[in-house]
Amino acid sequence: MQGSPLKLVVFDCDGTLVDSQYNIIHCMEQSFKACDLIPPEDPAVRSIIGLNLDEAIHHLMTDKEDADLLHRLVEGYKAAFREHRLKPDHEEPLFKGTLDTIKALDAAGTLMAVATGKSMRGLKAVVEMHDLGKYFISLQTPDHNPGKPHPQMLEKAMKDAGTLPENTYMIGDTSYDMMLGKNANCHTVGVSWGYHDDATLLASGADYLIHRYDELFPIVHP
Repeated sequence: MQGSPLKLVVFDCDGTLVDSQYNIIHCMEQSFKACDLIPPEDPAVRSIIGLNLDEAIHHLMTDKEDADLLHRLVEGYKAAFREHRLKPDHEEPLFKGTLDTIKALDAAGTLMAVATGKSMRGLKAVVEMHDLGKYFISLQTPDHNPGKPHPQMLEKAMKDAGTLPENTYMIGDTSYDMMLGKNANCHTVGVSWGYHDDATLLASGADYLIHRYDELFPIVHP
């Protein structure tokens, strides 16, 4: 409707837009092995997807006081990911319905952005891989922000879009995304196809829970 306020939909990346768990698990395993450590179990790695890299790895460490080890694990992960990304079979596929929903929101005049624990370099690689750049008015990462659930990434996205919290929706698959949205006083939509279960999403503040991407549009444009 003409004259209605601008709406902003802010997506998380890993586990929300793209299924990147296999790449993340592989690179985390390589990093821990390079430091002669037993790699964490897959569910433990999935549980920290969404945090910025330093904090994620710190959660997985047994000796959390070893700053030098943390640095080596972070650098090892980055090296493993750079190597993995150059392989011809490297893929971070969009979840089913992602592109159709983005196109529908765009056609309705909805502004869109991304707020992720991924590095800017990694995020831009995903955006370029799937030709999504034209849809996002703002890309926010921990490169120049505190990690989730600090509200700064979402606040910057709203500033870029010129929208207010009451017209902004944070879409994500983890508790960190829901807490980010709540800390910025925005609407929160949990997606059930990612890396935290439904109960965790609801307990951490999800206003809505969706099981398919086509359920998002009616929430944003009732």
